Amino acid sequence: MNAVSRIASMSKAMKVVLAVVLAIVLVSVVVASAQDAPGAPTQEELRAMQERAAALGLPADVVQLTPCVPGMGEHWANPAHMPFGPIYGVVGDEVVFVEIMPSQEQFARGESWLEVLVPLPGKTIDHVDIEFLPHGHEGYEVAHYDIHAYFVTHAEHTAFCPGG
Repeated sequence: MNAVSRIASMSKAMKVVLAVVLAIVLVSVVVASAQDAPGAPTQEELRAMQERAAALGLPADVVQLTPCVPGMGEHWANPAHMPFGPIYGVVGDEVVFVEIMPSQEQFARGESWLEVLVPLPGKTIDHVDIEFLPHGHEGYEVAHYDIHAYFVTHAEHTAFCPGG
């Protein structure tokens, strides 16, 4: 089965995960590349991202990795911390989740993570979604868990960015 056939047969959720991971990989490459490379964010764009991150209450080292992803929102993270995270979800002027992506191997080794899904000041966790991806997905092709701690209800976040 070729790549196009595999993508066509994926569920909508897996296509969203694929889009997120591809965007994360792309931004990681862009941020790591020289600033004058075609398509790389300019110093002004990076400065604007830093200002927006500060206004949102996000850590100073995060950048926007994706546009608004259906059911989740924009993804912001420090590319050096990928693929594990933490990754922050943003819709408009609100941070709506924090996420980590530990591998199944990390769980099997008995690794622990303390205070990685901590809400930002003024936020409380409404619910946590845990999705196991036994074959991973494009860009992170190992068995792993996507763990989202949402600060909004399930009904709210599933309505984010419709039609994507």
